[in-house]
Amino acid sequence: MEESVNVRILITSRLPDDCRPLAPHGAELIEGDDEFVPMSREAVIAKAGDVHAIVNQNELVIDEELLSAAPKLKIVANATAGFNNMDVPAMQARGVWGTNCPDSFASATADHTLCLLLAVARKLIEADKYVRTGAWENDGWTPGRWDGISLDGRILGIVGYGRIGRQVAQRAEAFGMVIRHCDEYSKDDAYLPFEEMLAVADVVTLHCPLTEGTRRLINARSLALMKPGGILLNVSRGPVMDNDAVVAALASGRLGGAGLDVFEFEPAVPEQLFDMKNVVLSPHIGGGTVESKRSAWAKCFENIGLVLAGERPSSAVNSIAI
Repeated sequence: MEESVNVRILITSRLPDDCRPLAPHGAELIEGDDEFVPMSREAVIAKAGDVHAIVNQNELVIDEELLSAAPKLKIVANATAGFNNMDVPAMQARGVWGTNCPDSFASATADHTLCLLLAVARKLIEADKYVRTGAWENDGWTPGRWDGISLDGRILGIVGYGRIGRQVAQRAEAFGMVIRHCDEYSKDDAYLPFEEMLAVADVVTLHCPLTEGTRRLINARSLALMKPGGILLNVSRGPVMDNDAVVAALASGRLGGAGLDVFEFEPAVPEQLFDMKNVVLSPHIGGGTVESKRSAWAKCFENIGLVLAGERPSSAVNSIAI
C-alpha cells in the first residue's frame, strides 16, 4: 500500500499484531487499548477532531454528534458485514463515505448457522453437560435418551437469500435438507412467499439485514404461522426478532428449539433462555474466525486507501461525488 503521510486513522479497538502490515504505510494509528473491547464513545469523540478515517466493528453509532466532532473525517469503515450503526443520510450530507465487509464473514457465518442447528437438533450442549458432570458414569448406558432429530429430508426456510443465505443453503443441502426461501428477487423453484414458507419449514433461519421492514419480522404472529415444534435460528441481527415473542413461543412449546447468536437488546439476553435445554446461545460470534477477521481488516484498509486517494471504495454503503 502506498505511503500515507499525515493520515490519521482511529481504530476503536486494538489492531491485531498480524494485521498491522495491512494498514496504510506511514499512517498514524490511534487505537483502543483492547483487541476485544472497543474504546468508549466519549473517548472516540475526544480523539476524533483531526482523524481522516474511523474503523469500528459496528458498535460505534455514527450520527450528527460524532460527525460534528470529526470535521476532517472522510470515511467510516466497518470491519463487519452490518452497517446499521451508520446514519447514512447524515454521512452523505457531510461527504463521508461508509463501507462494510460484505464478503468477509459469509462463509464463517454459514458455518456457525449449521453449528447451531446441529447443536439444537442433536441436543449437543445438554449431552456435553451430562458427560462433564459425571452423570453418564453414574447412570450408565441409556439408549435413546439423547435421540435428536435428523436433518435429512427436513425443510429449511431461509429469510435473507443473499451471500450468507445461499452458503447456508449449500451446507444444508449436504445434510439432505430441502431448501425454501422467501426472496422475491430470486423466484426460483425454491421460492415461497414469507408466510407460506413459515408454514412448511421445519427450521427457519434468519440472514436478512436489519431495516425498518425487517425489524421484529419474527414476532408473535409470524411464530404462530410456523410448524409446531419448529426450530428458529438467528445469525443476522437481534432486532429482526421480538425477544419476548420468541421466549413465549419456546416456553409454550410452539417452538421446539432455537439457536441464537444475536439478541434484540444485546448484550442483554432474556434470562428465561438460560434454563431452556432446547436453546443454544452464542455471543454474536457467527462470523468470527481468524480468517474472516483478517479479511475484514484488509478490506477496511483497502477502502481507506482508495478514499484517501480520491477514489471510490470497493464496498461502499453510500455514494459520494468524486
